[in-house]
Amino acid sequence: MNNTTPARSNVIVLKQLLNHIPLGLINRVARETGVADKARTFSVLSHLTAMLFAQLSHAISLNDVCDWLRLKAAAIARFGATPPSRNNLSHANKERDAQCAEQLFWSVLAHLQHASPSFVAGRKGKGLLRRFRVRIHAVDSTTIQLVANCMDWAKHRRRKAAAKMHLRLDLHTFLPSFAIVDTAREHDNKRAREVCAGLQPGEIVVFDKAYVEFAHLFDLGLRGVWWVTRAKDNMKFRVVKNHTKGHENIIRDQLVALKGQDGMVVRRVEAWVEVDDEWRKMVFITNNLAWSPRSVCDLYRRRWDIEVFFKQVKQTLKLGSFLGHSANAVRWQIYTALLVYVLLRFMAHLAEWGHSFTRLFAVVRSALWERIDLLALLKSYGTASGRFKVVGALNQAWLPGFAHSNT
Repeated sequence: MNNTTPARSNVIVLKQLLNHIPLGLINRVARETGVADKARTFSVLSHLTAMLFAQLSHAISLNDVCDWLRLKAAAIARFGATPPSRNNLSHANKERDAQCAEQLFWSVLAHLQHASPSFVAGRKGKGLLRRFRVRIHAVDSTTIQLVANCMDWAKHRRRKAAAKMHLRLDLHTFLPSFAIVDTAREHDNKRAREVCAGLQPGEIVVFDKAYVEFAHLFDLGLRGVWWVTRAKDNMKFRVVKNHTKGHENIIRDQLVALKGQDGMVVRRVEAWVEVDDEWRKMVFITNNLAWSPRSVCDLYRRRWDIEVFFKQVKQTLKLGSFLGHSANAVRWQIYTALLVYVLLRFMAHLAEWGHSFTRLFAVVRSALWERIDLLALLKSYGTASGRFKVVGALNQAWLPGFAHSNT
């Protein structure tokens, strides 16, 4: 951190984050989702402030959130929010439609994208993303463990309960482009069509074999969407053509016709992959017949970026314990966690933050109630090597001998 003292501000850091969410936008979403009709003594702004604070402070319970905000009542009253009682906050999370939190998240993301187009310009000029010159998306899900004896709606095993978030991540911007929050009962491929519905012709989507459903893959091809995934072990096929191997780590590069799928032809690339210092044989399939086998493998390697995203959100924000037991309360907390993530990423973009997301969260958390210019504070930390993305990310799998970049 530089020795210069960050400039003072007329408002606390928490309010500076909220300033990126227009009040008119909050009121419009509340009206459209019917939440405004239920907000009499406890406003939607106050509800949102409490939930964002719970994320940023890692509050351990409803009482923790309410007691802390009651002590800071004068500070939050200056921007129109009031501290909730425990019953008010619990009732709001249970009864106010979580569609409000979901719609608000997407509306704020769109607002920030419009306010600063460079925020979503992404990393098109680097490495793999530059090579393909089209948007590349990663699709995956993450399971969020819940308390089984309190959450019957989420039970998926005898003694376990869980929610699942299905996500489509834009790898150029490292921002979500679609999300579904539901129970963990259904298999991932049941949600594949919904998650991929917004993909445009020419774009590329990469996902794990849990999302493989051949009728859906065929439909993606008809829409002009390129896809890359891993082949299931029991996939039945007939070899149509063998290509010459172009790299020492490529075992086979084939065109195959899938049995039982009306002769659907796909590309099958079998390669050696090193994961956690162990060699593994992996089989990739794609509907693009022109890419080099190296490109197919490189594209699938980018799927690990979404694991980095899940690690950031689950380990930094408050998704390990929940303030309510109902499905609605869980969705409120998950979507406000995503909202905090986007707000912090936006501040990092404005400040050209070069450190890890974890450190960014820690700095903002420590300054929540301070009257410090947050942007100046973040800039005073200088930048580490490279622009803000993911410093200290997961160890990613790659093919030895191929370029293993940090892009």
